[in-house]
Amino acid sequence: MTLDTDRQAALRSLPVSRETVGDFDLYVDALQRWQRVKNLVAPSTLSQVWTRHIADSAQLLPLLGNARTVVDLGSGAGFPGMVLAIANKSIPGFRVHLVESNGRKASFLREVARITNAPATVHALRIEDFVSGWSDGADMITARALASLPELLDYSEELLKTGAQALFLKGQDVGQELTQATKYWNIQAELIPSLTDSTGQIVSIKTAIKRLGG
Repeated sequence: MTLDTDRQAALRSLPVSRETVGDFDLYVDALQRWQRVKNLVAPSTLSQVWTRHIADSAQLLPLLGNARTVVDLGSGAGFPGMVLAIANKSIPGFRVHLVESNGRKASFLREVARITNAPATVHALRIEDFVSGWSDGADMITARALASLPELLDYSEELLKTGAQALFLKGQDVGQELTQATKYWNIQAELIPSLTDSTGQIVSIKTAIKRLGG
């Protein structure tokens, strides 16, 4: 599949404006340039960046509800956080905080935010350091291909305590991960089938409270 064919396939499913598509084009162009020296994503996914990364991230857009402050953990090359920031930049007060400890990837994210004028703030910190020093709360937490569900909940604990919800893009083993997580957490969650991966699921967490002794 060529990049153009992949782009056309993705755009058929993306509920975004023409301006947003233009910003995504800038994003993908920057990713291809930086990839040559930074190795931002798996090389095998470059020809399918639109469907594998852009569209996969964008499927979270209708699930954000009224969220205005989003914290994206382990942002990597910006999926899903940067995609959400670009797509929602016309919404007053919307901002995504991208947490990425890798300095090279953080630099890339800042460049994408600059060229697209996305409402994104990049924090070049370890997740634990960001969360422990963050006092502004969050409406939504996102993560993709970062860690197991129990680990994600541990990372997010302080934000969940202040009322944040979460959307985690997960693979086919999410059922086992959810079972493991419920040993330590009281969770109100829903599994939503991925629109871009036949074996993937989105874990939508409304509330998660750690059990005593968990």
